Amino acid sequence: MEQPEGSAQFDTQPFDSAPRRRPRQQPVLVVVGLLLVACVLSLGCTICGATGLWAARNGLLDLGPQALSPTEPADQRGTPPAAIARGGELRLYGDEPVTLDPALVGDSSSSTYIEEIFSGLVTLDADLRVAPDLAERWDISQDGRTYTFYLRSDATFQDGRPITAADFKYSLERACSPEMVAQAQAAPTYLGDIEGAAAVMQGEAKEISGLRVTDEHTLALTIDAPKAYFLAKLTYPTAFVVDRHNVAQGANWTDHPNGSGPFRLAQRDEQRIVLERNERFYGGAPKLQRVTFTILGGHPMTMYENDQLDMVEVGLYDVERVLDPSNPLSSELTVTDNLSFSYLGMDVHTPPFDDPKVRQAFAHAIDRKRLADVVLKKMVTPAQGVLPPGMSGYQAGLQGLEFDPDLALQRLRESGYKDAADLPEVVLHISGSGGTMPPMVDAITAMLRTNLGVEVTVEQTPVAVFFRDLEEHRYGFFLTGWIADYPDPQNFVDILFHSNSGHNYARYRNKQVDDLLEQARVEQDQEQRRQLYQQAEASIVQDAPCVPLWHDRSYSLAKPYVKGLVYSAAIRPWLKDVYLER
Repeated sequence: MEQPEGSAQFDTQPFDSAPRRRPRQQPVLVVVGLLLVACVLSLGCTICGATGLWAARNGLLDLGPQALSPTEPADQRGTPPAAIARGGELRLYGDEPVTLDPALVGDSSSSTYIEEIFSGLVTLDADLRVAPDLAERWDISQDGRTYTFYLRSDATFQDGRPITAADFKYSLERACSPEMVAQAQAAPTYLGDIEGAAAVMQGEAKEISGLRVTDEHTLALTIDAPKAYFLAKLTYPTAFVVDRHNVAQGANWTDHPNGSGPFRLAQRDEQRIVLERNERFYGGAPKLQRVTFTILGGHPMTMYENDQLDMVEVGLYDVERVLDPSNPLSSELTVTDNLSFSYLGMDVHTPPFDDPKVRQAFAHAIDRKRLADVVLKKMVTPAQGVLPPGMSGYQAGLQGLEFDPDLALQRLRESGYKDAADLPEVVLHISGSGGTMPPMVDAITAMLRTNLGVEVTVEQTPVAVFFRDLEEHRYGFFLTGWIADYPDPQNFVDILFHSNSGHNYARYRNKQVDDLLEQARVEQDQEQRRQLYQQAEASIVQDAPCVPLWHDRSYSLAKPYVKGLVYSAAIRPWLKDVYLER
């Protein structure tokens, strides 16, 4: 899913991280602060999250080596389960969500809340594996195309109404309706494999032919071909169940959502979002009584040090002192690698980026190692390609378009434009508000000016509008990011760069790459799948529809009394396992 770029992790000023698609990982990765890259990590995540919790949904699929090495759960000091205190309030810093409608979510900030309020057929567990949620079990047909889900008999919405297979059918068909698809690309990306879903999206049918309600608690779902990653897609919020009676209340139904998750929305205003535990949650009521997200308040780190917050994401200007072993805060710090990808996107149909030599010149002009090590103080890992370290298919030795100012000038001279003075105006679009430019943006524009002679104008847009504009291809040059929705290379390489993907914001098209990605979708041999994605990634890097910049790392502080934490690199529901031991 997408994730706003330039978040509080790097700059505590009001600048949204590049949009990233929502990652899904093991248990909770708390990141309180704007995430880098305007959701460059959302729906699968272009960078989505800004401030808020980062619970990664990575590591679900067995593609060979373990996709992620989950961090061990935080120390619980040997507290026996029976002695765990119930109640209390967890105080976090959060972002204003773009939406609370599961059918429309495409950013990590929104997903932070939706994951706790709603539930789906399946979810990600603490080890980032697909696990039962409202479906207690499922069968897969011999041909790998039909999934039969058996719902829990005790599953209810938060008002007590039982959840049935018909509710899931309604929810999936609603998400695929032309009205919903016109507002977001979530359904085509995550539900498009279901037989008949495309016909509903195109207004050619009212019902999805691949959905069948067998009885009140049994739902059969048939996809177009066997795909190893499909079950993991259903952990994305677009596949979550909603109450049709709640939705029928009108456009503002999400002000009082009747969800099915471990928490319910108790309050939402300009200053805070409050979640309270759902006493009817099938897995048992969460240990916390409530979770309060401060949306507008003071500086997050200052609030944490003044005991106004219980957890916080460390920003660029505080990281050095927090890493200092002599600082008491260092004992409260956890560092976690994210399955994420921040990048500069270039629309291949917008001049001057319609010329591949110009795109390659921009790539050679940017010193990613300096960005990561000096500007961002080693808080991130420089990126050579698309796939992050820890993801199956990651190529440590991938030959990207290395930093080389001389070669950058040579590629520009080889282009149809010949010289920087002959380029049309270059505008870099970033997400955020407040006008303060994060240091990485200043550094990037300075590198392009120094190494290519290109003057870049920066235009900042509020995150919700930024995401919409990305989908409508209004930007020729943009900073964004992606965070894993599920730990499979398909979630990055295919969703971001297949020519027919709604999240291919660069409008990149390469038939050889499309062929490789389409083969990988149905390939059953995991090693062969990995190789197909690696071949596609290598071609994408050379064609340069984007400049890979870095992979994120989260620096999280938590008070010693916050227990039950498991830090992770993707988004998943995690608050239900947290408790306070004061």
